[in-house]
Amino acid sequence: MSLPDFEAWAIFASVVDAGSFSGAARALGLSKATVSKAVGRLEAQLGASLFHRSPRRLTLTETGRVLAPRAGRILAEAVCAEEEASDAASAPRGLVRLAAPMTFGLQQVAPALAEFLADHPGISVDLQLDDRSVDLIGEGADVALRIAQLPDSALRARRLAPIRRRTVAAPAYLARHGTPLHPAELGEHRCLTYTNQSSDVWRLTGPGGAEVAVRPDGPIKANSGEALLPALRAGLGIAVLPDFIAGPDCDAGRLVEILPDWQWPPIALHLVTPPNRLRPARVNALIDFLVARFSATGTA
Repeated sequence: MSLPDFEAWAIFASVVDAGSFSGAARALGLSKATVSKAVGRLEAQLGASLFHRSPRRLTLTETGRVLAPRAGRILAEAVCAEEEASDAASAPRGLVRLAAPMTFGLQQVAPALAEFLADHPGISVDLQLDDRSVDLIGEGADVALRIAQLPDSALRARRLAPIRRRTVAAPAYLARHGTPLHPAELGEHRCLTYTNQSSDVWRLTGPGGAEVAVRPDGPIKANSGEALLPALRAGLGIAVLPDFIAGPDCDAGRLVEILPDWQWPPIALHLVTPPNRLRPARVNALIDFLVARFSATGTA
């Protein structure tokens, strides 16, 4: 049995990443002819074309589209193996790409990173803050912190801590419109929707396991929970927000929690990584730090 042509697979993955033979050649420090020959060699072994070639555009064939993720994993595993061996002989160093939710990232992740970087001067972090669910593989992130009910996926997820959500409104709103005593009454109120953590139907579970579904309606929807705070403080409606966003305003009396005996579907802070098992020491160092910092620490 002959060994796979790992060099050709790695070069194929590089062409996919670069979008062209010439771009891959520059990235790899090879000639364009060498890159082209390697891809041609792989195509001959497979008995199928990997690219549609034209003077203006290079696109993957159906075979190429199916095999590209596998080629990418082969290249990533090899790079990680070399970096792991190199890191074993020295302190971790290099860039780690970390994705996190916007408000949680500003409030808690950014201050924690200052401590991490002080202890690891050889490591740098590219912190991407976004409340949407970042595509780790597509966007090249090494690690992500996510606050959600995570669906099944190829990613590797570790639950760190529960995140409590509160139903809140300003005292002025409740004085004008009354305080709901049952979730069914929310349908009669102005509701401000945090779209990243609420759907078109709000579902709550109360004492004894009773369940209520309400379709909220109101003057504003936003994909950032923090963006709802000015409207909430102005008495424009009721919202459902995680405790790390609503908590300070509740503590200061600007907002009031209502329906405290009714619970929202559970969500949690998760640490998520791509499926490849080999990781550079710099990524493992950041993962270990984040797990220690945020595991069941009351960040909810």
